[in-house]
Amino acid sequence: MPTWLDNAIFYEIYPQSFLDTNGDGIGDFQGIIRKLDYIRELGCNAVWLNPCFLSPFSDAGYDVADYCKAAPRYGSNEDLKELFQAAHERDMHVILDLVPGHTSIEHPWFQASLSPEENEFSHRYIWTDRAWKGFEGINNISGCVRGLSDRDGSCAVNYYSTQPALNYGFYKVTESWQKDMNSPEALATREAMKDVMRFWLGLGCDGFRVDMAGSLVKNDEEGKGTIALWQDFRAFLDEEFPDAAMISEWGQPDKSLEGGYHMDFLLHFGPSHYMDLFRSENPYFKREGKGNIAEFINTYVENYNKTNGKGLICIPSGNHDMTRIKEKLDDEEVKIAFAFLLSMPGAPFIYYGDEIGMNYLAGIRSVEGGYERTGSRSPMQWDDSTNAGFSSAKPEELYIMTDPDKKRPTVKSQKADENSLYYEVKKLNGIRLAHEALQSNAPVEFLYAEENAYPLVYKRTGKEETIVIAVNPSGKEVTCRIDTEDGKEIIYANNGEAVLKDGMLTVPAASASFIKIK
Repeated sequence: MPTWLDNAIFYEIYPQSFLDTNGDGIGDFQGIIRKLDYIRELGCNAVWLNPCFLSPFSDAGYDVADYCKAAPRYGSNEDLKELFQAAHERDMHVILDLVPGHTSIEHPWFQASLSPEENEFSHRYIWTDRAWKGFEGINNISGCVRGLSDRDGSCAVNYYSTQPALNYGFYKVTESWQKDMNSPEALATREAMKDVMRFWLGLGCDGFRVDMAGSLVKNDEEGKGTIALWQDFRAFLDEEFPDAAMISEWGQPDKSLEGGYHMDFLLHFGPSHYMDLFRSENPYFKREGKGNIAEFINTYVENYNKTNGKGLICIPSGNHDMTRIKEKLDDEEVKIAFAFLLSMPGAPFIYYGDEIGMNYLAGIRSVEGGYERTGSRSPMQWDDSTNAGFSSAKPEELYIMTDPDKKRPTVKSQKADENSLYYEVKKLNGIRLAHEALQSNAPVEFLYAEENAYPLVYKRTGKEETIVIAVNPSGKEVTCRIDTEDGKEIIYANNGEAVLKDGMLTVPAASASFIKIK
């Protein structure tokens, strides 16, 4: 385990929308470099960059045309190398978004695979043996493309039709055209992806967030083949790049951590009940007090126990694939949500702009395959100048429109208000970094997480101190009995201090408290 993950707080950057320094309406690497001090000042010490490789951008860069070349609209490989170095000078780390499951149809590998003549790349992707043969009923394949060339066959796709699936083999081979996961063809794909990782780690990258990590091996319903594949990657990294972090978009920590990942994301789809927190019909963190966190906690504990209490389950404030946290919550409710996010195990991930309460822009025109997700990808709002300080381009030339609300939050306005969401997030980051008991690896125990009830109470136990976190998003004061020692010191409180005495805990309305008990 890389030691830098122990206290990591990640800031996710959608490069297109962070800061444009050349006036073309699209964010760039130099813009990120220029704002590293802002990110560090906020208290984040790690950055996750969404895909920034050469791409036709039919899916915002998740359709890669060259894994080893930066997209020119962001800058050059030298710019990206400079970004890694600038981050390291600030004691920060940068992970890239790796998309190993599919490429763009423009990737040279795919173009070579289109040939009816056998060649090195004929089996780099998953092809049937006849154009009329599809992939119905095969696990981890969403469809196919056919008729693109004279090659007789159809090619599997993972998501959009422009994203052909790379061939890591099949766990269960049921037809002659399917390759076993340990076949020379499947292993060649695996080695090619290792070479991609070697390339960027050699230039100073600190690791990867891996897109659709659980989907690589096909006909693998229980994930056993994909787990074995990633264990092979883990052995390669341990030998050559032991400090490289691997974080999975899988949503099943028991599988991803067994596969050798250091952390796994809780996703907005799947069994985690993550949506119950901030984005359901009745989010738990709304003041109305109609939420239910019990199923989320039950699932979390089940996964936590399966991972032997490693706790390396990432709970993000949001990301580029879901509505913003502000869609359902106001700033004061978001403050309580961040008290939860920044006191749980695993590395927290803050989506750019969530720290200032940027709005979700519903119904805006889709850009680069974003569709409803586009509303969460609007330009970062730095100040009250043209285009909110994001770009000097004409408004109609921006990658995505800015929030048209005249009261839209900006970094400048939030920094001018000592009671702002920005300062609350900064304060919470500082407290997390100052207390080992609140960081990634300290164990968690839930003391009160009842069905349709408030508060949520849990205990983090560090090497030298124990802290009880009491979170009550509801608009009413609540009291519960918990089996723990009396509170000795309040190290953080928002909107009133909780009282822990003689086994009774009283938590003010719409508040959060961190209580040191030893």
